[in-house]
Amino acid sequence: MKKVMLLIVTSLWVHPAAAEQLPLSPAGVKTLAPNGAIKPTGTWSLGTRAGDFVFIAGMRGIDPKTNLQIQGDEARIRQAFLNMKLIAESEGATLRDAVRLVVYVTDMYRFRPFVNKVQEELWGAGPYPPRTIIEVHRLNGDDICEVEGTFYAPSRK
Repeated sequence: MKKVMLLIVTSLWVHPAAAEQLPLSPAGVKTLAPNGAIKPTGTWSLGTRAGDFVFIAGMRGIDPKTNLQIQGDEARIRQAFLNMKLIAESEGATLRDAVRLVVYVTDMYRFRPFVNKVQEELWGAGPYPPRTIIEVHRLNGDDICEVEGTFYAPSRK
């Protein structure tokens, strides 16, 4: 009877949202999977928090509602940045808290102007974070752009 009561009390005590919280690493690294974000398609996480820094994996122009690529080059690049922004904001960071961006494109001449335009829209007149842009032969899903970021977001104690 004690075991049954303990099971009932334990099941009532556990909050549903707590079940979605991923475990911390032994050193306290938090894996991020915020509501409204895209779903990883393999053995990777959207991001992590390590101390006061948030590291966001390469985001592509995928619609979080459908998990399909957005149509249109500029719109897809914008969505990649918005996917990164959502994860950063889930940890209390803003785009102005970006300390480093890396952008991968499959055609520098064709896609860099869109990357610049989207950054101007999202960051306004600046200042802009340090950014490296690299032309690569191919991206996952034959996509055209992927953007990853590191953000400073002091932990709230």
